[in-house]
Amino acid sequence: MLQDLKPTDKVNGFDVRPGHFLVNGATPVRGGVNFTITSVYAKSCTLLLFRPTENEPYARLPFPESYRIGNTFSMIVFGLEIYEFEYAYSIDGPYDEKKGLIFDKNKYILDPYAKAVTGQSGWGVKQDNDCVYKARVVFDDYDWGNFKKKTLPLEELIIYEMHVRGFTNDKSSGVSCPGKFAAIREKIPYLKELGINAVELMPVFEFDETGASRTFEGEKLYDYWGYNTVCFFAPNTSYESDHEHNREGNELKQVIRELNENGIEVILDVVFNHTAEGNEHGLFFSFKGVDNNIYYMLTPDGKYYNFSGCGNVLNCNHPIVQQFILNCLRYWVTEYRVDGFRFDLASILGRNEDGSPMDKPPLLKSLAFDPVLGGVKLIAEAWDAGGLYQVGSFPSWQRWAEWNGKYRDDLRRFLKGDNNLAWAAANRITGSKDLYDPTYRGNNASVNFLTCHDGFTMYDMYAYNEKHNYKNGWNNTDGANDNNSWNCGAEGETDDIGVELLRRKMVKNAFATLMCSRGAALFLAGDEFCNTQFGNNNAYCQDNIISWLDWSRKEKYSDVFEFFKYMIALRKRFRVITGDRKEARCSYPPQSIHSEIPWKTNYNADTRMVGVMYAGRSSYDNNLDELVYFGVNAYWGDVNVELPTLPTGYVWKLYVDTGRQADEVIAEKENIFIYNRRFLMHGRTVIVLVAEKM
Repeated sequence: MLQDLKPTDKVNGFDVRPGHFLVNGATPVRGGVNFTITSVYAKSCTLLLFRPTENEPYARLPFPESYRIGNTFSMIVFGLEIYEFEYAYSIDGPYDEKKGLIFDKNKYILDPYAKAVTGQSGWGVKQDNDCVYKARVVFDDYDWGNFKKKTLPLEELIIYEMHVRGFTNDKSSGVSCPGKFAAIREKIPYLKELGINAVELMPVFEFDETGASRTFEGEKLYDYWGYNTVCFFAPNTSYESDHEHNREGNELKQVIRELNENGIEVILDVVFNHTAEGNEHGLFFSFKGVDNNIYYMLTPDGKYYNFSGCGNVLNCNHPIVQQFILNCLRYWVTEYRVDGFRFDLASILGRNEDGSPMDKPPLLKSLAFDPVLGGVKLIAEAWDAGGLYQVGSFPSWQRWAEWNGKYRDDLRRFLKGDNNLAWAAANRITGSKDLYDPTYRGNNASVNFLTCHDGFTMYDMYAYNEKHNYKNGWNNTDGANDNNSWNCGAEGETDDIGVELLRRKMVKNAFATLMCSRGAALFLAGDEFCNTQFGNNNAYCQDNIISWLDWSRKEKYSDVFEFFKYMIALRKRFRVITGDRKEARCSYPPQSIHSEIPWKTNYNADTRMVGVMYAGRSSYDNNLDELVYFGVNAYWGDVNVELPTLPTGYVWKLYVDTGRQADEVIAEKENIFIYNRRFLMHGRTVIVLVAEKM
């Protein structure tokens, strides 16, 4: 039987004893709180205790020298009630800028393992002090019970990328807690109706939206996206509806639980490539004060490398930083039960301490083989701001998937009618086998996408030729210039009915292509009802209707919404689209590429019609074959297409034709059969046909 721990010393009037050195952060124990923090180069460390909301500590507790083992300080402080205090650290050590040693005992240092950060409760409310981040001790009372989750293969995922605030903050969303985690729960029926089976939440780790706030032409601009992390173990407090710091995370846990119970996985967009501290001119509140020269990549003269484009770069392959990242991900998997992670600018995670790319980065390998993360999706944004581009070559160990940037670029260009792209389009639609060796990667490597938070929405992709980022305050110099978009004949909003109908058709073409492509599929929240950012392709600072979803467009673009629902359901229904099934009885290959003539692929620079056929044994009846034909005509004129011959007893049935009137695009119920295998595809259209047993 374990005995209660008892005090052994007094420090500044508090009863203390050596703590649990292997338990990072601050955790409640019987009778008190255990505080543990590690610093390699620190000479001493002091625990600072604050009354809630106050900026000066009411107590300073230096860790006795005997409370340090190796580089770790640990102390249990008795008599503390977790609701009555906040905490930070003061760490003293050597100062030598050229060596990256910049300890400052006068700075209040936020615990890197803090589970809740205070002072950030109200969105847009700037702290009234000089960046004093403090933490509270979290009491974990959320009971997962016998919670069971069903894990989907990555290739079957239909991922809905969502900004927590922007998803519901506009009044048109009709929720009771706009912009909060709780509002996602209110929208679960909507997500189920749409049919997606995964959400990817843009950063939910604690960030300070006011950290880089400024005013431009009378409008307040914020760090809206949240890619400048303040604390990696704490959920963003301003997304909580009740702001109960000591039970931080329960609201998000309930959202994750209910999404999972409704068949929707949760993937977190995580940012381990840099932090909110910036460079030598930036903030100083956490890692800089713990071990600046360990946590950050530094140049030989002690400056900060900037492969992130945000001022600093985490030194991800240093053993201490590796351990920190691994502990963080394990925490989110075990305590929040998340299903996967998308790693922002993940190529940085494969750079050595001197910034050079590594062949087999130890961090990436550790994450791939970690037993706790074994069933978790690992998705890399396989490039960084330092010029390292690894789409198709990101170290994988058959575990890592990639945001397929080449899918986005090739198909955007092909769909708007650029030439010399037929082969690229065919490869992307059929799983990018030219990038990912199917022998080793199967269908689990590529996350296909045409839109995401960074760039145009799907509607804007066909409404703007140029970016319109003037409201960001940088004279339209920010954001990508190579959008591969086409405005269909008018820049921006228009009253031209012909242009508007063409845009709707192009959106449907794009989404049908995404749904009929092999690999996981991702699209941006709001694309399903033609949400617009008014041509802004870098809305990182726009906390307004530019970034918020305008739910009134769901009614205006109801035909687009219904089409999205239908295509998602079709992808789920015909599983030969998402992966190889048992070989078809007719012995057709699992996937084949065609032109307007079946089995012919003598594509040239002017080819703009590509056909793809998927074949396999039906997942519903082993005696039947399942054959799906997807055709895309990116040419502006008609193309007479010959469909592949079917086995005896089968005939092609038309399911989708975007060349028809808007209310006739979904043709399945009309029982249109193509007996002569000839089909006239109108300009800029896609078709989907399914072989039916007669």
